[in-house]
Amino acid sequence: MARTHDAVREGVRLGLIVATTIWIWLAAVDALVGEPFRTFTVLGGIGLFTVLHYVFNVVYAVVIVWAIHGAAREPSLTVAVAFGFFIVEFGFAMLTVLLSHLGLGELAWVRILGGNVIGAVVAFVLLFRTHPLARELKAADRLDED
Repeated sequence: MARTHDAVREGVRLGLIVATTIWIWLAAVDALVGEPFRTFTVLGGIGLFTVLHYVFNVVYAVVIVWAIHGAAREPSLTVAVAFGFFIVEFGFAMLTVLLSHLGLGELAWVRILGGNVIGAVVAFVLLFRTHPLARELKAADRLDED
């Protein structure tokens, strides 16, 4: 029996998992270097950062899941998903450069970009396990070759 997908439900779940993973990463790095919650303070305070961080991650995840569902029907959307991912990652690299000069120092790369990479890996693994898009695209490619 085919499993039905709900982009909002799946996106919220994915966003909460990724946001929590990144939040824990930031808190752990700050604690390990002896600056508890330094990143959160620089980014607006623990409360404001946490709320905005979770909202951003949930919205981003819902959009990604929605686009992946669309790509299952229209494979050309895969390029849009990949390009969007590249743009967001580039934005985080630029944010990291900015934050390294505005209060986080050289550890901004470990804190911000490291957390972002970990979040992306978690998201990719969860999406790969729950969406057979890669298999469907390979199957479609084999059909084109025949």
